[in-house]
Amino acid sequence: MTVHSSDATTGLLEPSSQSGAREGNALQDWRQRLETFSVEKHDGRREPFSYDKIITFLRRGCEAVEGYDVERLAADVWPQLRDGMRTAEIARVAIQAAVEKTSVEEPQWQFVAARLLLLDAYKQAARNRGYGHIGYGDFGKLIEELERIGRYGAYIREHYSDDEIAELAAYLKPERDYLFNYVGLKQLLDRYAIRNLNNGIMELPQELFMGVSMHLAMKEKDKVEWAKRFYDMLSTLRVTVATPTLSNARKPFHQLSSCFIDMPEDDLVSIYATDEAFARVSKFGGGMGIYVGKIRARGSAIRNHPGASGGVVPWIRNFNNTAVSCNQLGMRAGAAAVYLDVWHKDILDFLQLRTNNGDERMKAHDIFPGVCIPDLFMRRVEERGAWYLFCPYEVRKVMGFSLEDSWGEEFERRYQACVDNPNLPRVEIPAIEIMKRIMQSAFETGTPFIFFRDTANRLNPNKHAGMVYCSNLCTEIIQNMSPTRRVEETEDMGVITTKTKAGDFVVCNLSSLNLGRCRDLDSIRDMVHRQIRAMDNVIDLNHYPVPQAAVTNRKYRAVGLGISGYHQYLAEKGIPWESEAHVKHVDELFEWINYFAIEASMELAREKGPYALFEGSDWQTGQYFELRGYHSRPGGPDWDRLRRDVAAHGVRNAYLVAIAPTSSTSLIAGSTAGIDPVYARFFLEEKKNGVVPQTAPNLNEKTFWYYKEAHTIDQRWSIEACAARQRHVDQSQSFNLYITPGISARQFLDLYMLAWKRGLKTVYYVRSKSVEVEDCVACSS
Repeated sequence: MTVHSSDATTGLLEPSSQSGAREGNALQDWRQRLETFSVEKHDGRREPFSYDKIITFLRRGCEAVEGYDVERLAADVWPQLRDGMRTAEIARVAIQAAVEKTSVEEPQWQFVAARLLLLDAYKQAARNRGYGHIGYGDFGKLIEELERIGRYGAYIREHYSDDEIAELAAYLKPERDYLFNYVGLKQLLDRYAIRNLNNGIMELPQELFMGVSMHLAMKEKDKVEWAKRFYDMLSTLRVTVATPTLSNARKPFHQLSSCFIDMPEDDLVSIYATDEAFARVSKFGGGMGIYVGKIRARGSAIRNHPGASGGVVPWIRNFNNTAVSCNQLGMRAGAAAVYLDVWHKDILDFLQLRTNNGDERMKAHDIFPGVCIPDLFMRRVEERGAWYLFCPYEVRKVMGFSLEDSWGEEFERRYQACVDNPNLPRVEIPAIEIMKRIMQSAFETGTPFIFFRDTANRLNPNKHAGMVYCSNLCTEIIQNMSPTRRVEETEDMGVITTKTKAGDFVVCNLSSLNLGRCRDLDSIRDMVHRQIRAMDNVIDLNHYPVPQAAVTNRKYRAVGLGISGYHQYLAEKGIPWESEAHVKHVDELFEWINYFAIEASMELAREKGPYALFEGSDWQTGQYFELRGYHSRPGGPDWDRLRRDVAAHGVRNAYLVAIAPTSSTSLIAGSTAGIDPVYARFFLEEKKNGVVPQTAPNLNEKTFWYYKEAHTIDQRWSIEACAARQRHVDQSQSFNLYITPGISARQFLDLYMLAWKRGLKTVYYVRSKSVEVEDCVACSS
């Protein structure tokens, strides 16, 4: 089945009928000069330079935007050409020339560049796949070829007949390629589209989206229809899926989940088992959150030998080495966030992990530290009270309980009992001093991440089945956790058998609704319903790097519906970031989004059954709705009806909403990242072939003033908006604070205190203008 992209591709190889139109004297001079040149074709042949072919190529790009003049673009291209250039190099020069014309005044040049890049990709794909026209080729033959060279999983053709593949090929919409701006299309082609063994483009954008959709739909009863629905949501850029899903769906090793969370116990076997799990997760592109709060502190006893323990830092350095070593086929280092409780004796060493001062043997520069903070600590900071640090091993030995295994009032009772016991070693330090260390590290390095553990557990809809100890690499996942335990190891005639009891090894399956393209409630509801179903399918169609991940994923069936295009949405609606209107509007909007997510999961539960632990959950008892004040009201969601439906039918997914950073996939969608404000309305990004100017989405005279830049925003408004959203987010949000070097310590502290008081569960990076921090690629959705 051959699908052609009609008007985008005609005439690329032939002279344009308009090429003989009168041109300015300067261009005539260039034409005469250029026609003395020769060019080198991809196969090494030399032929005379064709002015008409190049001008036709440029004209096709300029047709992407009405009123953009091919002669202006050509004037920037001609001076860069030289005799004997390869045709591929000429195309790169033309594309880069269009890119560099992008400006605040003329942002649409990025779409001209995208069209030129697209035409070049069409040409490459046609050559690599052996068909003679410029556009889309035979999708069925592409699948066969990619399967033959090991790039496509054989399971796709096992689930779809030739007729079904032909029907889906006919459904491809090549004109949707025109939705991409330059950065988005280049990101998709460079990082996600499948290439051949010589790194040549094989898969074009719409084929990529269809391949992912076929994977996500292949176990549906009406798989062709659902593949079309998933394709429509992805190809229109109204929804993005997480980087592992977009990258790995349809491939032989289809690890589709973004982030994982594990927690070792206080023993050698458990710690190394976590390290092994991290290595296997990293190998397939996942990020990791690791809670180390059960590991004994530095100077504690081991087997009754006082002072033998090196504490948590040596083990964290071990995880750091794994992150560097398991570098995902050399593409990028693995990534892990490591969390520790603020009452742990090693907390002061922990807060120095990434700083540039102190003993280098106590550093782990590739690890992202996070601190788990109870309400009690924040109250002690506020009242400038004393704080006590304990070793969790010594607490277990002396007190008979694990302090880290409780939260809220129970934690406070246990903590006070520890303080009151004179036989329990402790370190006393003013709470504000620890807070100062947190702030100092955040100012210098952007970390630690903050996890408000009491708030997270208080609002956990599955507290009947466990508790949450920490978050993940991007601070948006909040789910029950427990250690995986080795229960038996036997040997029989040289065969060693190990039995392991799986703990709650957290997995997050993500996708994001692009508010930049979904602006009304009907389209939001439609997309959310499709997203929930697609993410739920990920759970059953995943290649799990470790078996305990599969156990936990089937047990909770947790998903994470996220958001991108948030600032774009506000700017296009004319809502100022620093306003009550912003806070009020997003409170209403996210209530609807959450309502649609719960509704979709309830309908799936009615069709396929609820998750295994639904009975006794806050969903089943109705406590979920009470804690958030959800009741029906005129003009709002019908919460009373939905609560009854959930009690009757259940929900399919134990956790539903989690807002990831989307730093990578929002580029593809041409939207703003996650819930962040834009860093700049216009900026230049340096690439190896030159600079790439980028603008805020749909930047024009109307939206310009609503795109207030991140570091100029009063962060109190960002916290208030985050708090308004948090009520409707059962997990958490990748929420960044943006500060400038001139912020005072008092102002900085006030931001943390406000975040805690307003009920935020996590704080991601502190992004200072003077500090470069890494974006998480694994969680980009």
